[in-house]
Amino acid sequence: MNADAPADRTPTSNPVLRRALTWGGLLAAVILVVSSVLGLIFAGVPGLVSALIGTVMAVLFMGITSASILLANRYANSDLFVGIFFGVVLGGWLVKFIVFIVLVVVLRGVDWLDPTVLFLSIVAGVLASLVVDVLVVARSRLPYASDVELPKAPTED
Repeated sequence: MNADAPADRTPTSNPVLRRALTWGGLLAAVILVVSSVLGLIFAGVPGLVSALIGTVMAVLFMGITSASILLANRYANSDLFVGIFFGVVLGGWLVKFIVFIVLVVVLRGVDWLDPTVLFLSIVAGVLASLVVDVLVVARSRLPYASDVELPKAPTED
């Protein structure tokens, strides 16, 4: 490694976040199918639509956080990284909050949704996302002190 070359400051958490997004997407597809079938069986077409909307909402909201962190980590080599990072992540949280409030207001009281199926599919999506996040992080092999460069060993003259 050249001593004059700038150190690569790409965070070591990127592979973990990508893995969480991948596994979360796969599990979301399973939940989407299962909740849609159950919603259709127990509540008809409104149950099917509710399951689809609820699962998509849960996956979208859970994926925004990881995606915003991955997006912000692209600027790790910038001198403004900390400001960019927190701006992007906070912006993602604000977008989630605003979209959630808008969806609650718009979807409240519509007769083509089953509120129980919608609620249960959102809860299933959130719980599945949390399980995926825990398993991915627990199985990752990240050092306790990441992104640290140790000093060179002394040489005997």
